[in-house]
Amino acid sequence: MIVAPSSSPIVPEPIPFSRLVRVEWIKATDTRSARWLLGLVGLTTTALMLVPVLVPTSFEQTQATYLRVAALGLTVLLPVVTILLFTGEWSQRSIMTTFTQEPRRIRVVNAKLAVSMLMGTGGAIFGGAVAAAGLAVVAAAGRDVASDMSVGVVAGYLIFVFLNVLAAVALGALLQNSAAAIAAAFALPATFAVIGSASTFVADWIDMSVWSWILENDWSGHIPQISVTVIIWVAAPLSAGIARTVRRDIG
Repeated sequence: MIVAPSSSPIVPEPIPFSRLVRVEWIKATDTRSARWLLGLVGLTTTALMLVPVLVPTSFEQTQATYLRVAALGLTVLLPVVTILLFTGEWSQRSIMTTFTQEPRRIRVVNAKLAVSMLMGTGGAIFGGAVAAAGLAVVAAAGRDVASDMSVGVVAGYLIFVFLNVLAAVALGALLQNSAAAIAAAFALPATFAVIGSASTFVADWIDMSVWSWILENDWSGHIPQISVTVIIWVAAPLSAGIARTVRRDIG
């Protein structure tokens, strides 16, 4: 008896998620521009740390203060690196290749999100090391530094860094254009900060500077404002950006 060959198409095995993450990590770091940006992140963080070291009268000489300075240094340029992770392929027209190799676009988006969080984690570790180095320098100089490190301070530092990274990721996913997303990442917070100086409502409920309460581990009475700003700057644009990425025609 002759058995007819099966007409069912052969479904290829899905690309392992770990491989997708590894590929996205290479895309994010293995270019000349990415290396320059990451180098500038390190330089900016280190340079900003010199301010409390060299001008002690302008800053409280505490461990938490040095960690907060490191966070501010990190969030100047690290978000730009994660923006490019989400916009670079659209700007360079190579996104079609990526989605041809992995048609399930949400898996690619998730891999990019994972890499963004890895970069945020790496940046946070680097910032902590820079803060520790600054503290070591002032201790060697004989300066008294108050010991006020706690789980809440470290948690606030990490959340602040991750929120800034995610806000940049959200803009990149939504706008899908490198120049527009980078410009928006700098212009929008500055604009709302100016408006917030004249409007208490904007300052308390929209301005991203509300996240300074997180960095200062000052949650009491501020959780509603923080939650609203996270929705405005992270949750809503990121959800819209993911939906746009999944549905956008790339033909």
